[in-house]
Amino acid sequence: MQARRRLAVGALVTALFGQLLAGTAMAAPSAKTSSPGRIAWTPCEPPSDQGASGTFECATLKVPVNWKRPHGATVDLALARHLATDPERRIGSLLINPGGPGGSGVNFAFSAPDSFSPELLARFDIVGFDPRGVGRSNPVKCDEDLLNAQWQAMDPDSASSFAALRDANRALGESCRDLTGPLVDHVDTSSVVRDMDAIRAGLGEKRISYYGVSYGTLIGQQYAERYPNRIRAMTIDSNMDHSLGTWAYQKTNTIAVEESYGQFADWCARTPSCALHGRDARALFDSLYKRAEAGELVLPGDPPQKATPLDLQGIVVQYMYDPSDWFTFAQTLKDIDAADPASARSGKKHGEPTEFAYLPVLCQDYDLNVRSYATLARHERELARLAPVTRLSFIGWMDVTGCQNWPTKVTNPQDRLRVDGTPKILVTNSRYDVATPYSWGSNAARQIGREAAFLTYDGAGHGTYWLSPCARDAIDTYLLTLKTPRKGTHCPAVWPTGPTAQRQSPTGGLINPLPELLGTGTYR
Repeated sequence: MQARRRLAVGALVTALFGQLLAGTAMAAPSAKTSSPGRIAWTPCEPPSDQGASGTFECATLKVPVNWKRPHGATVDLALARHLATDPERRIGSLLINPGGPGGSGVNFAFSAPDSFSPELLARFDIVGFDPRGVGRSNPVKCDEDLLNAQWQAMDPDSASSFAALRDANRALGESCRDLTGPLVDHVDTSSVVRDMDAIRAGLGEKRISYYGVSYGTLIGQQYAERYPNRIRAMTIDSNMDHSLGTWAYQKTNTIAVEESYGQFADWCARTPSCALHGRDARALFDSLYKRAEAGELVLPGDPPQKATPLDLQGIVVQYMYDPSDWFTFAQTLKDIDAADPASARSGKKHGEPTEFAYLPVLCQDYDLNVRSYATLARHERELARLAPVTRLSFIGWMDVTGCQNWPTKVTNPQDRLRVDGTPKILVTNSRYDVATPYSWGSNAARQIGREAAFLTYDGAGHGTYWLSPCARDAIDTYLLTLKTPRKGTHCPAVWPTGPTAQRQSPTGGLINPLPELLGTGTYR
């Protein structure tokens, strides 16, 4: 994520709440477009900046924009697959999704040789797709000036500024429709689930294996509800909970951030090589937050820029995804603490169409309406009592405030999962995850019921497959053999012992792709 390297406010906003344009062009021959039916694959190469090795094929699949009108307008879904390295022992296709909403499944597939175990690479064709409205699949585009204006309105402090936020949200959402077309009204996850089943059929497989992480778990959960008999195996890693109302959504997110930052602070206290070792990391954050509230906090950069409390909270979230970043995070907080407020300047913003699928998807999947500013302010006060250090969850707050008065309908609103008749589904979650709280994973497993096997990783971070050798082995074993871990299985925490030049996970030297895949303008 670029904002990890340069902490200017404009870069942070773009990385956390916009969609970078870089990396969306596929370095491949033109793939054939299939009509409904079998997918026509052609050889292709990943973008040069991914540096992946392996044998890849690409294709597009035509699906209806509106599944209620199957013979109406269509959209082409972009797909990529890494072919099984041991075709004689090939099990089938493993469909994957990295979440977001807005993460590129095509890029996820291109990362497969570095990100998945040799065993999975040998036995499966790893198939990724860009969901409708994302990346190469007719990306949702919105006006960047209006995106920046919305960002400025995200922390209302009065009824009038709450009204201004609602106006900014509507203007942004309407720009997305103007720049994207009718697809923007049909990017909900229930439509993506229909797309995924069309991909399964196009692959010629009666039952599909699936690995979804982060927001990709919502796709898996709803696919299991709709098509229980079309699943061979499904791992959903770092889970969404689609049953939560607005307050519960905020509350669980906020508690997760407070607990995760506490794990970082405790790790720093016992790790001599942490840049904040010997200091109270909780007290430091409190000090930085109060300086941000007073308009006296600066993010180092060229030029240095003033930071709001939301900027600071966003930085916490981005460094909590993977504990391998904690050495850098500690140094970043130290640098922010030492920055001179007198050096700050405002960053220039450029207005043009920019890819931004996050809110268009989320605000169709979740009804997060807040009746009034008084209700929002009460939520903020109660969240600060629950999380006296970090105050609130950047992600949860932005989700709720960002969806107020969004112009598209909530076509896939919250509901309790009703899964019946699937094979065992492996559900995994970290105990300390700022993006998808542990309570979400355990609650999703309870809702799935007897079809779920729940695995807990007792450490911190997002995406258990790349954080824990134990979790990765359990996921691999299940996907390969359908054998689930025993009920109540916990995997021990793995804490960083030294900074690394590359984002290398403890799971056999694999590279964790999520911070880069989800750092292109998405939260989860």
